[in-house]
Amino acid sequence: MNRLTFKWIALASALLAPAMSYAEISCTREGLKAAADLYVAAQTKGDTSGLPLAMGLGYVENFKAMAINDGLIKKPMKIDHQMTLLDTATCQTYTQVMVSNPAEPYALGTRMRINHGLIAEIEMVWTTTGYWGFNIDNFLKYASSEDWGTIPAAKRDTRATLEAAATAYLDAFLEGKKDLVPWGYPCQRTEGGMYTGRGAATDSCDVGVPSGVNIANRHFVVDETIGAVIAFCTFGAGGPNGGSGSPDTHMFRVEGGKLRFVHTMTHLLQAAGPGRGAGQGKGGPGPGKGPAPNGKQ
Repeated sequence: MNRLTFKWIALASALLAPAMSYAEISCTREGLKAAADLYVAAQTKGDTSGLPLAMGLGYVENFKAMAINDGLIKKPMKIDHQMTLLDTATCQTYTQVMVSNPAEPYALGTRMRINHGLIAEIEMVWTTTGYWGFNIDNFLKYASSEDWGTIPAAKRDTRATLEAAATAYLDAFLEGKKDLVPWGYPCQRTEGGMYTGRGAATDSCDVGVPSGVNIANRHFVVDETIGAVIAFCTFGAGGPNGGSGSPDTHMFRVEGGKLRFVHTMTHLLQAAGPGRGAGQGKGGPGPGKGPAPNGKQ
């Protein structure tokens, strides 16, 4: 092999390397997991250069479209806990991330949609100290102790069952029709860090569910393999009579058609919500002074 031929082979390999590394991204569970792993690496470094982003990428934080370079995704974080849902039917991922850094703790959830091997959408809801119910120590403690593992194929609920369970729960907030919710026992809910369980067989997620609140603007990611469904939504419709319309996520684990675990995050300043002053987490800027992405105020 002469020197010129070798140089052309080396150049071709270099040009093909990015495409080959992105070739794993697809709508299979393995391909979606590869995408989620790339996101976690990007969030850890605060560097999105390793993400195969589509032209015209949609980037949204707390229900507001923005430039990705101004987003929280550009903030390096030491991630202490993560969990990912893989939705092969809609080619989406959802990754729950917890960061217990005392100076800047975060809980955040990131949804991605894959289109022909590229990331077409990134949507994030995040909370930190000063936001509704936030307590990262509690959230991390309870989330990391729960079993969200693979459910045997013969015992898995269908996609329709999972989405119906989440919908019934969210619908109950408006008219208080809690009898239509498939409550499981035990069921524990962690709301930003506030925990409803006592470790008893009778623990229920039917605790403190208000009525008269329209949980609106819903879209779902569903993973039948782990019995999980996440709803991106707003807590209130945001209209003149519709409440705050605060960005929110509700994630459910369903076993045998019944609710087992519920995780919620609401991007609502504690000072602006009911029970102000409750549920403060460690570190951070304090109530009413939540940090903007990249430390901007």
